[in-house]
Amino acid sequence: MGAEVQSAPIHIDEEELRDLGARLRRVRWPDREPVADWSQGAPLDHVQALIAHWRDAYDWRRCEAALNALGPSVTEIDGLDIFFLHIRSKHADAMPLIMTHGWPGSVIEFLKCVGPLTDPTAHGGQASDAFHLVLPSLPGYGFSAKPRETGWGAKRIAQAWGVLMQRLGYARYVAQGGDWGAVVTTAMGLIRPEGLAAVHLNMPLVVPKEPPANPSPAEARALAQLDAYRRWDTGYSIQQMTRPQTLGYGLADSPVGQAAWIYEKFYAWTDNQGAPETVLSRDELLDNIMLYWLTNTGASSARLYWESFRGGLGAVNLDFPAGASVFPKDIYTAPRAWCERCMPKLIYWNELDRGGHFAAFEQPALFVEEVRKCFRLVR
Repeated sequence: MGAEVQSAPIHIDEEELRDLGARLRRVRWPDREPVADWSQGAPLDHVQALIAHWRDAYDWRRCEAALNALGPSVTEIDGLDIFFLHIRSKHADAMPLIMTHGWPGSVIEFLKCVGPLTDPTAHGGQASDAFHLVLPSLPGYGFSAKPRETGWGAKRIAQAWGVLMQRLGYARYVAQGGDWGAVVTTAMGLIRPEGLAAVHLNMPLVVPKEPPANPSPAEARALAQLDAYRRWDTGYSIQQMTRPQTLGYGLADSPVGQAAWIYEKFYAWTDNQGAPETVLSRDELLDNIMLYWLTNTGASSARLYWESFRGGLGAVNLDFPAGASVFPKDIYTAPRAWCERCMPKLIYWNELDRGGHFAAFEQPALFVEEVRKCFRLVR
């Protein structure tokens, strides 16, 4: 393929969908959990309801058509085919923006934001807030190719994104991300690919190596959140960091296993009222899960943890124009003092009153406004 950008419409063979249906009909369920909450993981009745909807009511072709309407493309960068959605605004002065998802997310997270970001005048905004959007799938995720060699960590991905934006003809652009998207976007700010003007993060990576001796109330809250996360919520991360291949056998063979592995995180990390479905519809949750199941990327997506944590992953000094939006139900709510310490060129800061880890997916209107406000400062 070389440096070409090619159209890459998605079409899943009907036989694959029939196979999925057959697997969903012959599930062997575990015993019911002996607790009345989510403390042992996703409850049996919640997962059974999700799978029943997947089996009996979910329509992949609807999602497939929605993705195909957004210009799916592919290009080879550093030997790997990268899949991305490219949506150009009708406004000539729109600012190019590359947005990066994380795990267990996908480009699906951003779909509700596409219209408001690319066509703000049709969604209560001003033409001056328009963006051209580039939404890539991380290597080993979704319809991007799976690395066949080690070394595809955040820095290499950040370099690839710089190549992608140049290849699309964007001489000046901005970048946004949360979760692994925040790691990659931070790496972009560190390496400063030609044309990058600023970055925005909805999960700023600013946890100090040594906790403050006399923490402020905001710091104490963040430290308590991080302690709870380490104690009760890092099992998935340790498994993916240490043995992604072993984990991958179950995720590749069982759609229910893959779904539950993702679904539980949408409970733990969203601003919900007791279940993910109070924030996102079952169809939305399954659209995202399908990008893992149909592409068989349970193992390859997990390898990003193996790649990244082996070299250490912590706060860095990002001396580059950066903005941060902190949503209250994220894994932790970064204090402004930590951000200012790590980001000496912090141009934008806001703490919101609702929303969680999957900000664009959960609260698209709030997320869009955060992106607009931040990048107005560098237009």
